[in-house]
Amino acid sequence: MSSSFKTFLKHAAKDFHNQSVNPPVVRASTIIFKSTKDIRKTQVKAQKNPIGGHYDYARQGTSTTYILQKILTKLEESYHVFTTPTGFGAVFLALFSVTRPGDEIIVSDPLYSPTRILTENFFKEFNIKTTFYNPHDLKTLEKSITKKTKLIFVENPGSNSFEFQDLKKILSIAKKNKILTAIDNTWGTPYFLKPITLGFDMAIVSATKYYSGHSDVMGGSLAVNKKVFSKVKAAERITGLRLGPDDAYLIIRGLRTLDVRLDRHRENAKKIVKFLSKFKNIKPLYPYKKGSYNFKMWKKYYSGSSGLMGLKIKCKNITSVRKFVNSLKLFGYGYSWGGFESLVLHQEHREIGTRKFFKLAKDEHLVRLHIGLEDPSDLITDIKQALKHLK
Repeated sequence: MSSSFKTFLKHAAKDFHNQSVNPPVVRASTIIFKSTKDIRKTQVKAQKNPIGGHYDYARQGTSTTYILQKILTKLEESYHVFTTPTGFGAVFLALFSVTRPGDEIIVSDPLYSPTRILTENFFKEFNIKTTFYNPHDLKTLEKSITKKTKLIFVENPGSNSFEFQDLKKILSIAKKNKILTAIDNTWGTPYFLKPITLGFDMAIVSATKYYSGHSDVMGGSLAVNKKVFSKVKAAERITGLRLGPDDAYLIIRGLRTLDVRLDRHRENAKKIVKFLSKFKNIKPLYPYKKGSYNFKMWKKYYSGSSGLMGLKIKCKNITSVRKFVNSLKLFGYGYSWGGFESLVLHQEHREIGTRKFFKLAKDEHLVRLHIGLEDPSDLITDIKQALKHLK
C-alpha cells in the first residue's frame, strides 16, 4: 500500500467519471453486450485474469462489488478478497472450498457457535471429521493431526471467552505438516492484524461488524493467498455466495471511517476495562493485564484492540446478573456488534456453545459488552448504577 492505511481509506475508489467521491451503485442481473464477439472477449479476459472484474453475468458481481473487493484486497495485503452476503457466508465459503468427504479439520475450541455447529455437526454428515484444540495448549493441536488433516481453522481471540493464541506457532505446525490455515479475524480486522502477511492461507472478516460500522448492513469478506485462490473461486462461482451492490456500497462508505471508529472503540474500551478491573467479582476478558498470557499473545501480533470484550462475573444468583444486564440504559440488548452503539449480551449456554476446554464454575457467568462510540464517562456512569444489582 503506497499510502498509509488511514489515508488510503479516505482516497480509494473516487469516481472521476461520474464526478463523485464514492462510486455509484451499479445494480444488474443481466449484463448486456453489443455482440457475440464482445461477450466472448469478456469471457477470454476473465479466463486470463480471474481477479480483473470481467463479468458475463451479475452473479459474479458488478463494478460496485468489484471496487469493494479491490479496497479490501489492499487493506488485507492479500492476493484477492471474496465478498459474501453475511459474515458466516465467508466462514462457509472458506471451509467448503478446501474440504471434501474423508478430510479432517482441526478447529480452535472457543468458536463462534454457528461455526461450531457447521463443523462439528453439519460436516459430520458429509464424512468430514472435526477435532477441537485448546487455544492455550497447542500440543492438543499437534496430537490431533493425521494424514487426513486438511485445514486448521482459528478464531482469534476466542468467541465470547477471548483467548489469544500463538499464531506463528500454529502456522509453523501447519507448514511442517503441509496443512492449510484459515482465521476468523473479525475482532481485529486488517487494521490491527493482517493474517495473510503473517502466513495464513485465508482470513475472514464479518463486514456486518466494524467494516459497516452502522448496524444496518450484512456482509462478509474472505481474503486469500494465491495458493488457495482457484479453489475458492470455483466454490464461490458454484455456490453463488456473492455480496449485492447495495450492501457493497454501504460497506465502502463505512470503511472510510474504519480507522477513526476503531481508534475510538479502543480508547473507550480501555477506560471501561480500567473501571471494571477494580471490582473483585468481575474479571474483564480483554488484553489489558500485563504479564498475562493473553496480553503477551495480543501484544505480539496486534497493533491495537477493538471494542468487544467479555466479563466473567462471580455471582451466586443468576437473577442478579440478569438484573445487571437489564438495567443498563445505554447498552442495547441484542446480537452482533461492531456498530457505533454499545451493546450487552448475557452469554447463556447456547451463545457460548459446547466447549471442551472452557468451563465456568456454578457461580460464574459470562456477559459480553461491545463498547460503542458514546462518551465513555456516560457509559461508566451507566455501568456503575447497574452494578448495584450484582449481589
